[in-house]
Formats: sequence, C-alpha cells, structure tokens
Amino acid sequence: MRRALRQRAERRQLMTAEPYVLGELRRLRARVPQLTGALAASVDGLVLAHDTGDTEPDSVAALTAAALGVAVRLTDATGRGGFRELLVRGEHGYVATYAAGVSAVLTLLAEPRVNVGRLHLEGRRSGARIAELVDGALDPTS
Repeated sequence: MRRALRQRAERRQLMTAEPYVLGELRRLRARVPQLTGALAASVDGLVLAHDTGDTEPDSVAALTAAALGVAVRLTDATGRGGFRELLVRGEHGYVATYAAGVSAVLTLLAEPRVNVGRLHLEGRRSGARIAELVDGALDPTS
C-alpha cells in the first residue's frame, strides 16, 4: 500500500515537469528536422510529455519500458555498465532511446535519412536536460 501511494506521489511530481519537458521536445524537433516524433516517459512506461504526431504515445511509452528492461539486463549481463542508449533501425527509419536521469527516458522517432551522429548528439543533450527537469521535480529540496 505504501509503495503504491509513493508511486502515485512520484507520478504527480513528475507531471509538474510536463510543460518544461514538452518545450524541450519541441526544441529538439526544431534542431533535428528529420525527427517524426519525440516522447519522454518514466522508466515504467508513463508518458511524461510527447510530440509524436500520429504515433500513439501510450503504446510507444509502454514498448520503451519493455525495451529498456531488456537493454538494462543486457548491459548488466555483459558488464557494460548502466544503460545509456538504444538504437533500432527499421526499414522506414530509426527509434532511439536515451537515458534521462534515473527515472525517465527519451525516445525519438526519425526518418531513415537522419544523420545518426546528429541524432545521438542532440538526443544525448536533450536526455540530460530532461533528466535535470524530471529529477528536479522529484527532489523535494529543489
């Protein structure tokens, strides 16, 4: 019971960062025009903010949480340290997920013609910014 109450309180705190996170997502999409979507989610699959167009954000957040679970186990099992990022290339583009602090992730959807180096550079920067926003919302002393 206490755990459920604590999780609800954390979710409410995370949602206070939503307008700031959404602003960061929009700035990111402006910097990388080949992005077709951007989503910030909690590590357990709760959408924090999204700019995803026609893509269903709740589904993407849930799948991101599942992929994150596998990626974390894989990096741990192979001795590669904590999760930082995951890149998937499909026939019609890329899905990239970046760590955004301890409680959030950033998932980007990109066209196949995106410059992957630029995608990583901007994704990592935005992940760090989102981490500041989200972790700050969870820190009662900030």
